[in-house]
Amino acid sequence: MTKAVFTTKVEPSYDDLPEDRYHFPRTYLKQVEAAVGDWIVYYEPRRTSSELASRGGRQAYFATARVTRLERDRQRDDHFYAFVSDYLEFDRAVPFRDGEFYYEQGLRRSDGATSKGAFGRAVRSISDLEYDAILKSGFV
Repeated sequence: MTKAVFTTKVEPSYDDLPEDRYHFPRTYLKQVEAAVGDWIVYYEPRRTSSELASRGGRQAYFATARVTRLERDRQRDDHFYAFVSDYLEFDRAVPFRDGEFYYEQGLRRSDGATSKGAFGRAVRSISDLEYDAILKSGFV
């Protein structure tokens, strides 16, 4: 089991309902399979929809849940659903970084800048320490 970050927009282009399910393409299947039985955090990106010009997302972690099972999408062959339980929104949204500190170390390049390539991954595995740091910051 591995903890992970699931990215979902305010107006997702996928069939996401964070308190119940996360809809994703095959690209992320291995990472999501590794998270079954473990905890994830949800991340809201800058874009609020699939429109490239959309802005206004919090760029923050906002909830946690436990991944319970996976199912194939019956309508789209190359997509899946991760079902969750124990969904809990944070008391406060946690920005992806606090000054120079990045909650996910994989998002920080060696020169200190943000790795746009890593950020482009909608599902990212994280360590127990990273997960714990996000939770501690999310609950007051």
